[in-house]
Amino acid sequence: MASDLDRIRQFIAPELKHYDVHFKEAMKSSVPLLDKITHYIIKSKGKQIRPMFVFLSARIFGESNPDSYTAASLVELLHTATLVHDDVVDESFQRRGFFSISALWKNKVAVLVGDYLFSQGMHIALDTGQYKMLHIVSKAVKAMAEGELLQLEKARRLDIKEEIYFDIIRKKTASLIAASCSLGASSTAKNDEAIELMRNIGENIGMCFQIKDDLFDYGDSDVGKPLGIDIAEKKMTLPLIYALNNTSYFNKRKIIYMIKNQSKDESKVREVIDFVKASEGIAFTIEKMNEFKSTALRQIQQLPQNEATQHLISLVEYVIAREK
Repeated sequence: MASDLDRIRQFIAPELKHYDVHFKEAMKSSVPLLDKITHYIIKSKGKQIRPMFVFLSARIFGESNPDSYTAASLVELLHTATLVHDDVVDESFQRRGFFSISALWKNKVAVLVGDYLFSQGMHIALDTGQYKMLHIVSKAVKAMAEGELLQLEKARRLDIKEEIYFDIIRKKTASLIAASCSLGASSTAKNDEAIELMRNIGENIGMCFQIKDDLFDYGDSDVGKPLGIDIAEKKMTLPLIYALNNTSYFNKRKIIYMIKNQSKDESKVREVIDFVKASEGIAFTIEKMNEFKSTALRQIQQLPQNEATQHLISLVEYVIAREK
């Protein structure tokens, strides 16, 4: 039996097939080393969730067209660039079960490859005169950089409020999914109100996406990243924030000390995970994630109701239910 994701892929199969060619063309370079690395990136690419949001958003308002393919390639180039740079910042050796670019070719090359992908994204938009798309993605990239820096700044203190966490994930993750939806809509919609509505929908879906990712840190299944990696990297996610804000002063200081000074000790990380679970941090986080989901679904009811809209709802459900 086909999964929801398979059915969505089948609905936009012609778009994904054409996009695949478009994206590979956009990645090409005359520099042999760069071409070798971009081939490796294509081989190790993930589920292509963001291009799927682009094409579903486009199909809600009309038929996919050359602008839709430019939008999908643009957003995936920028997304890939941020992943390459993130692996340098986080000193990650693996990405989706493959070695990271920085692990194989070192940080200097990885930074330059990320820069190349960013510039290619800008180039394909300029080459086709897509100034509105450039405006959309430039705002998203700015927000992503702010979100990452805000997270790094707050990691030093390990004492942040829920609203700061939401601000961080709205910038660093939700902004690009919001851009994917508004880019897709901009290729077919006739008015700015529709594009802005899709941006808002995408932002709420993006909030769900990141909160779900943060929940994986406390699960027991293999999701492609080590259990407790966010704790080890001193990233303050919602389950931990809630748990710390709803415990005694003594417990709070104890847990913060562990994260600051013992986060490389697996037994201490496990102790933090158990503390969060016992403090109802997981249940609270799931509740918040479902609030963003409900908001997104209410906003989707304002869209033209067609097959693409139904598949967008299915994609929202997938974001919540996915196991990795």
